[in-house]
Amino acid sequence: MFQTFQFDPQAAAEEALRFNQKLAQGLATLRTVEDVQYGCTDKEAIYSQDKLVLYRFKGEQAPTAKIPTLIVYALVNRPYMVDLQENRSLVRNLLARGEDLYLIDWGYPDRSDRWLTLDDYINGYIDNCVQEICRRHDLPAINVLGICQGGAFSICYSALHPQRVRNLITMVTPVDFHTDDNMLAHWTRSMDVDLYVDTLGNVPADLMNASYLMLKPYRLHLQKYVGLVDILDDKDELENFLRMEKWIFDSPDLAGEAFRQFIKDFYQANKLITGGLEIGGQPVDPLAITMPVLNIFAEQDHLVPPSASRPLGGIIGTEDYTELAFSGGHIGIYVSGRAQKQVPGAIHDWLAARGG
Repeated sequence: MFQTFQFDPQAAAEEALRFNQKLAQGLATLRTVEDVQYGCTDKEAIYSQDKLVLYRFKGEQAPTAKIPTLIVYALVNRPYMVDLQENRSLVRNLLARGEDLYLIDWGYPDRSDRWLTLDDYINGYIDNCVQEICRRHDLPAINVLGICQGGAFSICYSALHPQRVRNLITMVTPVDFHTDDNMLAHWTRSMDVDLYVDTLGNVPADLMNASYLMLKPYRLHLQKYVGLVDILDDKDELENFLRMEKWIFDSPDLAGEAFRQFIKDFYQANKLITGGLEIGGQPVDPLAITMPVLNIFAEQDHLVPPSASRPLGGIIGTEDYTELAFSGGHIGIYVSGRAQKQVPGAIHDWLAARGG
């Protein structure tokens, strides 16, 4: 049986009229929108090396936390996602609870960075930042909060330098790169990464962005822009949309050699799970991670599904391991209203219970 399609010309005409009215109102709104700003929290540069800058955030009140926390972001996007705007800021909410926060800004690699390795990033840049914070606070160790790829780096750093890490927090961090529901991992499994890097040198940001958007082509290429029409006449919502778009497409190129190593050792060989991972000639043994660990993942994450993150608890040596499942996606865990109510408080309470 075939259902008859009912077409109401009057309803269609009214919908077209409303659509045109929205567009007209949107054009008026767009004329009032200036270049959107991001990074709502004051911060001070306290250390730099090559393209890297280490920042310390300035809260409205002095921090009460005894141990500062270093945020280690991924290389593939800019780190201001954690401090996007006043009502969508993980940083702002943690500062309000008394945490003392530092952040690594990796900058924008150029051709001079083509040969940077994972050893340079982990045993070089991250370790230098940790030591600088330890020196400033006269402490032997600090807290480390690693995000996405930065979480994988933080796991490696904590295994190689456990004496420098008081507490480890990972957010939407891939650990098992061979889970069935990880589409990105499937795409890279048979990739000729040597040909890729030898041809391109540094990996272009636009190429990486295109790959991420193709994970959900309808949602990320079409649906969100159709939905944009509904908010064109709302300046605040429009600015929120533009701010997010700016972050998505404000991506650095990736240092070629580090990209080669990360794809081979993590995505293809899955060495965090199977073993045999070495950074700078040093074996990375997750069992050396004996400090407390909080692993936060997003239940609807299409980039790092929970199945890729949960295995962390089974490979590390600590007896103090905690998981926090957040109902949301890879980006929503930082910017959604639900996340602002749940995640900063959970991190603060977990650290406070461990003297952090």
